[in-house]
Amino acid sequence: MAGAAVTSLSALKSAYRTHGWCEPPYRFSGEAVELIRDRVLAMSRERRPEVVHEQDSGIARAIHGCHAFDEVCAALVRLPYLVALAEEFLGGPAYAYQFKVNLKQAHEGAAWPWHQDFAFWHEEDGMPRPDAVNIAISLDDVHEGNGPLMAIPGSHRLGLLDLPEGRAENGAESDWRTHVSADLAYTVNGHRAESLIREKGRKLFLGPQGSLQVFHPSVVHSSTNNPSPDRRALLLITYNAVDNAPAHPTRPAFLVSRDTTPVVSRADERLGLVAV
Repeated sequence: MAGAAVTSLSALKSAYRTHGWCEPPYRFSGEAVELIRDRVLAMSRERRPEVVHEQDSGIARAIHGCHAFDEVCAALVRLPYLVALAEEFLGGPAYAYQFKVNLKQAHEGAAWPWHQDFAFWHEEDGMPRPDAVNIAISLDDVHEGNGPLMAIPGSHRLGLLDLPEGRAENGAESDWRTHVSADLAYTVNGHRAESLIREKGRKLFLGPQGSLQVFHPSVVHSSTNNPSPDRRALLLITYNAVDNAPAHPTRPAFLVSRDTTPVVSRADERLGLVAV
């Protein structure tokens, strides 16, 4: 079992380096997903800064920094398999840089335009290198109609694209709310994205609830509106290399963790994984 796990991690790392994403051969059990979903639903009903709503609506769009105030989310961050993935891909100790749940509600969930996560982390937080990794957990069944995550394979090797001009000169800080709304501060031009898709293709992350995906912070990705009757909730844990922590972040702590202590693995019987 241990040998197979090592081989699997090595193969996943190779795919991740090539494509900018990979799909681990496990998913969370139905009981684990139900537990997480219950916690997410309760948090989405709270009135707190970490809960972001759709524009001009009381519909929850995302919840940030959940691991700091929910013990199930904190346990997820420490789950041995997830920590092993992060440490393998980053080549050393990692800490939880971000934790969020994107809630694309049925009939209501708005699109996320083409973008690169590292653009926000580098430009706003001062993260030196894209030595971080996103691990995504689908909390609902994901199909083509409910706004799945889409990524452009290999685009993580192109560097940061279409950064706005002028920010470096005037030193202005943008409103963090434009980093979590449908009108993102840093986007990749739609024509460029379409050109890249013609050249490289695109990957839609589909699958049953509990599915795992891993993607690079520089990969170009987006998602469409959700006109379907099915919610699409995606939980994302971003692990960052300890030696890649921003020196002086200014955005709220629920977007940029100040605790850079390496995550220590701890099993939790409530959060079971099953092979697929």
